Amino acid sequence: MRTPADALPAMPPLPQPIYAPPPAPPRIVFIDDALIVLDKPSGLLSVPGRGPAHADSLASRVQVDHPDARIVHRLDMATSGLIVMARGAAMERCLSIAFQQRQVEKSYIAVVAGRPEPERGEIKLPLIADWPNRPRQKVDFELGKPSLTTYSVIAHDAVSNISRVELHPLTGRSHQLRVHMQAIGHPILGDDLYADAASRHAAARLLLHATELSLPHPISGKQLRLESPPDF
Repeated sequence: MRTPADALPAMPPLPQPIYAPPPAPPRIVFIDDALIVLDKPSGLLSVPGRGPAHADSLASRVQVDHPDARIVHRLDMATSGLIVMARGAAMERCLSIAFQQRQVEKSYIAVVAGRPEPERGEIKLPLIADWPNRPRQKVDFELGKPSLTTYSVIAHDAVSNISRVELHPLTGRSHQLRVHMQAIGHPILGDDLYADAASRHAAARLLLHATELSLPHPISGKQLRLESPPDF
């Protein structure tokens, strides 16, 4: 059943984001001898790309002060938020296994076009690389890999017809959240790969942020729960 418009909180005003990531090292949210959790800004690669023009990245910045830091998973260049780096090869193996065994829970905040209905649900669409249009991904019911996202609407702006949603990827496919939201008709604002022109130009950056992260500590086994509120 549809939730009445006045039952959801009002959307906060959207600030004008900036494309270029700040030159300073990314903010460290947590650090110890086993891992580092950082708050990656939008516009910064997780790892260096090909050629000198793409040498700047979160990994290369962090390794200036922490040369043992190794990337365990990635965020899209346009996505901001929490990302984990391991301290050394042994911790990299432990954390990689935790990701592979889905012991890591991630939550994202996004601003999307329209108002998803129902207000809470799941998106189960198989994804595969769209090779002629790389790096785009696409839904493919024959060859695609299983992909599952749950979502819930947490605020709606009836005037602008946009919604703030919480997203939980239960699988880890490339561009999963971006493709899934576009596939159900609610692209993420500022998405230059998947959104329609109006949604793409509604924000100066992709409004997608990895806001919560929960994982077992690779040494103690204690559950770490970390947060980073979005700046939009």
